Amino acid sequence: MSAQAAARRLRPHAFTLILGVAVAAGVVVPAAPASAAVPGLVRIAATSANDSTDFRSVTATCPVGKVLTGTGYELNGATGEAVVDDLRPNGGPAAAPTAVTVGAYEAEAFAGNWSLTAYAICANPVAGLVRIAATGVSDSADFRSVTATCPVGKVLTGTGYELNGVMGEGVVDDFRPNGGPAAAPTSVFVGAYEADAFAGNWSATAYAICANPLAGLVRISAVSPSDSNDFHSVAAACPLGKVLTGAGYALDGIMGEGVVDDFRPNGGPAVAPATATVGAYEEDTFTGNWTSTAYAICATA
Repeated sequence: MSAQAAARRLRPHAFTLILGVAVAAGVVVPAAPASAAVPGLVRIAATSANDSTDFRSVTATCPVGKVLTGTGYELNGATGEAVVDDLRPNGGPAAAPTAVTVGAYEAEAFAGNWSLTAYAICANPVAGLVRIAATGVSDSADFRSVTATCPVGKVLTGTGYELNGVMGEGVVDDFRPNGGPAAAPTSVFVGAYEADAFAGNWSATAYAICANPLAGLVRISAVSPSDSNDFHSVAAACPLGKVLTGAGYALDGIMGEGVVDDFRPNGGPAVAPATATVGAYEEDTFTGNWTSTAYAICATA
């Protein structure tokens, strides 16, 4: 056999050997990074007029082509003298939400000017996104609670609530997504008290914003110190590499005497939120110790 023919016969085997050495040495094309669970995530804000009227309402709407994954609000200038009665995402059990309407009343007569900001956490379309509602009984009891649960196979991305018939005389004390730092939330619990004696019938509605499972979805919590200060503030931050899709809060130990003045996701119209801040005031003088808890619902960035 000629040397040239022998070389031709050896080339395929030599190529296979070289390829095998390259793979063994780790010279391979790297896998693509995991895609974001909620691409295009931003926070949109809308603020009402600033005046001294007893009630105001404002709607924050997602940009065209985006959907609502979570909500938030902020009372500006009322310092515990106003309560949010409605934190209502639109949409339905077969329709993705795209906006949130926030309505607030003065809890007591308040002479100063104040305003209301609604926050919408928005993303590019999310698979299976819907809004689920659950309403409790309507009666004149001092406390009521209701839970909205996502359909089987879906997870909770965001939250909302509505107090029906009480017009500023009720306060939400517990607005709590389930789940944990290693478990995706699937429901939200709403508990509300009468802030002052109210003889009429009223009810509470819980809203769950739900989607098909999202990568890395968890619920993070942070608790303020327990003391008798008039104001408590605490922030729950998503772990590194995650972003905020929604949030919740709870006031513990104050039983209707505290109001959440700030329920504020950070971020902006070009920045994904990653933290939820909860600020709460005593609505009337309260001598006992109490705490506030902030909940952050977080998914892979």
